[in-house]
Amino acid sequence: MEIVTDIAQHYLLPNTLFVSKSNIYIQTVLGSCVAVCLHDEVHKISGMNHYMLPIWNDGGLASAKFGNIAIPKLIDAMLKHGAHKNYLVAKVFGGANPVLETDVYAIGKRNADIAFELLQKNGIKVLKSDCGGSRGRKISLHTETNTIHLKYL
Repeated sequence: MEIVTDIAQHYLLPNTLFVSKSNIYIQTVLGSCVAVCLHDEVHKISGMNHYMLPIWNDGGLASAKFGNIAIPKLIDAMLKHGAHKNYLVAKVFGGANPVLETDVYAIGKRNADIAFELLQKNGIKVLKSDCGGSRGRKISLHTETNTIHLKYL
């Protein structure tokens, strides 16, 4: 998926998040990782995170590597940029198990589950999701329109 356009693009690395009020494409590639995309249509603010593991359990650094850290950080960043929690909607992608269908740790599924759990807990409606399976995904969020371009890998 190559987007040929004059619109700026930002590639989101794992363990990071990005929020923008500008018209931009935020892109990332996911396997078992999950990306939560948030959008406030009223204030025209969008953001995305990309996390690798579901839960930080007080060992090591509490970073955006973990879903239970990355999702609240994304919500906070959206609010700091002027979004209102009442207007936030979400789209969730990733959580594949690209190596083995019988992964005993179920990292991809657990990554997706924590996203849905925390979004529900925060009263944020999920408009769209594409999670699970055995194939990775490349996604691009167009911040102005809140549309997702998705390509399976």
